[in-house]
Amino acid sequence: MNIIIPMAGLGKRLRPHTLTVPKPLLPIAGKPIVHRLVEDIAKVCPEKIDNIGFIIHPSFGKEVEESLKEIAKEVGAVGKIYYQESALGISHALLFAKELFTGKIIVAFADTLFKAEFKLDTSKDGIIWVQRVEDPSQFGVVKLNEKNEIIDLVEKPSSFVSDLAIIGIYFFKDGEALAKEMQYLIDNDIKEKGEYQFTSALQGLQKKGAKLMTGQVTEWLDCGNKNVTVQTNGRYLEFIKDQKLISDQAKIINSVVIPPCFIGAGAVIENSVVGPHVSVGEKTRIIDSRITSSIIQREATVTRAILDNSMLGNFAIFEGSSLDLSVGDFNSIA
Repeated sequence: MNIIIPMAGLGKRLRPHTLTVPKPLLPIAGKPIVHRLVEDIAKVCPEKIDNIGFIIHPSFGKEVEESLKEIAKEVGAVGKIYYQESALGISHALLFAKELFTGKIIVAFADTLFKAEFKLDTSKDGIIWVQRVEDPSQFGVVKLNEKNEIIDLVEKPSSFVSDLAIIGIYFFKDGEALAKEMQYLIDNDIKEKGEYQFTSALQGLQKKGAKLMTGQVTEWLDCGNKNVTVQTNGRYLEFIKDQKLISDQAKIINSVVIPPCFIGAGAVIENSVVGPHVSVGEKTRIIDSRITSSIIQREATVTRAILDNSMLGNFAIFEGSSLDLSVGDFNSIA
């Protein structure tokens, strides 16, 4: 089985953090978002994952590419890199990894995390992962028949169609058939809202007889902007709170850590209270501070601060007051 992850977007809603780091590599509970995503898919996948294709923007650089290959290697797969420069829709993006559309495949968007308690049924033609939501008008949703087969996909319905929102993870038994439907859109310049839409390819599969089913997750976590990313970090820490989250190489001096928190290797926490729901990157220093519900990346320094619902980037320096912060890499605020 192959996994294809389109992640070429520049993450503008998460600036300034995405000015120096692609959004899928921002940390959630100490690991990049895309790393968590790959691990969680592997847990529900009953078959060996052979290849993981990452579709990225060329500007991401070689260091990012090597990091992605290592993520694939950790689940026993080969990581492959593909480039997309222009945003012309998901069907357009996925075809850059067309060579991986063979046999069984999973397509997963890199800003989605989830909690699921099912094993993927790879005997089905296709499975679209969903979760029930209170306001379906904000999402793409699926409509089901009496056999629980998907009969329609509707983007942001203005009147009620279904409360099963599409979370952005899909399984297909026949990758070649999906690639043909996407290529048909390109060859015939079939666009909606100026882009080659993925839902159009899915509807093409259905017209040819493919039966698409749903896989319902128990939780769906978004990483679209700063506030929801901080919330996702806290929720994910709750998922894994029974794991060892504080490195033996971290120094906790005259301080209290309220779990669940992730504390990276080489971090120093002195005369402070940290937690709950805080992630602290490697070699970060927190002194004389109180921090809750925040993400502080590696080699940052926080002094005499009271922070909540905040994100601080790598090598950031912050000193002083009580704030809801979003500070990018290498910034200094005192």
